[in-house]
Amino acid sequence: MAWDEWEQLKTDAATRSTQMQLNQYPADSGGGTPGANASADLKSDKRAWVKAGEGTKGLTEPMGPALTKLEDGQTRLDNAAGCRSTAAQKELYTSWSKYVRNVRGRCKSLGGLLEASGHDLSKTDESLKSELDAIKDKYTDTQAVGGQSKEK
Repeated sequence: MAWDEWEQLKTDAATRSTQMQLNQYPADSGGGTPGANASADLKSDKRAWVKAGEGTKGLTEPMGPALTKLEDGQTRLDNAAGCRSTAAQKELYTSWSKYVRNVRGRCKSLGGLLEASGHDLSKTDESLKSELDAIKDKYTDTQAVGGQSKEK
């Protein structure tokens, strides 16, 4: 009996016309369309922006000890002159050290920008975009160096 009901449901579903229904403001209400009324509905929580900025800046704290440990581990390799793996290790250390420092700087810059945006929501979208672009340009990722053969 359950199979008969299932078959009936499948048949009913196949015969119905399929239409998509979007839950939105009607076009004439002005609530969801760009214009004078749209900005009146827009609200932003300053605390959320500040908290996001603080959280992003907080990511930098554990990176300091990590960089120190990375550097400490590297200093013990200075005595192995002429060893190929030591040369590769130094190259890898330089690349990762730069990368972690850049990530740390990026988190600090982005966190500061988010935090400041929370305190002062009067910036335009264009000015925020230009500040974000400046951070992006300043902290470009390093080129991959490990595992690539070098020209001699």
